[in-house]
Amino acid sequence: MKFKHNPLVWVLAIVLFSLIAFQLGRKRGVEEGQQSVEKKTDVPSEAETKSGPMASSSAQGSENEGDLSSDSLLMAHAQGLSHQMLVRTGYVTSYNKDTRCPNWTAWRLTSDHTSGPYKRKGVNFHEDDEVPFPKAQNADYQRSGYDRGHMCPSGDNKWSQQAQEDCFLFTNMCPQSHDLNSGDWNDLEQKCRKWAEREGSIYIVCGPVFRQKKTIGRNKVAVPDGFYKVVLCMNGNPKAIGFYFDNEDGRRPMSTYVHSVDAIEQMTGIDFFTSLPDDVEKRVEASADAKEWGIQK
Repeated sequence: MKFKHNPLVWVLAIVLFSLIAFQLGRKRGVEEGQQSVEKKTDVPSEAETKSGPMASSSAQGSENEGDLSSDSLLMAHAQGLSHQMLVRTGYVTSYNKDTRCPNWTAWRLTSDHTSGPYKRKGVNFHEDDEVPFPKAQNADYQRSGYDRGHMCPSGDNKWSQQAQEDCFLFTNMCPQSHDLNSGDWNDLEQKCRKWAEREGSIYIVCGPVFRQKKTIGRNKVAVPDGFYKVVLCMNGNPKAIGFYFDNEDGRRPMSTYVHSVDAIEQMTGIDFFTSLPDDVEKRVEASADAKEWGIQK
């Protein structure tokens, strides 16, 4: 699958499909008497998108994707959650002002974005000026017992200095068990980079799962009970796989975390890959073949 690098088209496609998904979900939520989604969409100007190395590009039409921009496949819709869309150099995120964490963070990881010269050394965690107070700050994590856990990882952003700096915003972080952050979660991040190298590109969406009310710091940053990640590959015969991790210490075989995307949707209440053709979405989200992804039991 060949892609043309056109940052402006990519950003506009993401904003367009996120607006459509949001409006449909909001209408449904109002009809069911549920809490409506709060939304703010930040749209970079044409000059900004042309000057910055935005992650990925629009795709040539293919048998599986039709006329859709491939990067619109990243979009996920979460009904009934506070939602502020933030467009970054290497990812997009749906920020939740109530939890001070993202609802989801999504990006397209290409083979040429799996490495690069721009490493995390010298890049500091920093608060996000585009979201309202109260919001996560460095002091909230100090002596909390939790790591500042990346959703879109530093290792996926070495291709651009700005992408590397953007991924250290607190709107890309969640309180995460140190053992999980440095262990099994990190192992999956590395697997994703290997899949991107092998397949040319993959789509990733990840985020927190909340069941209990626990917070850290003066700004009451919510502590997730767990984390999910769903991965989609459109190369050849489309396939997808999901993962769920409890936010706790422990090292386990990767196969123990595997779930179908449908199962992750039921767990989170989020509808992933909403821009896929319905028949493709239904098929790839229904099951997860760990062996097909090179994950051994």
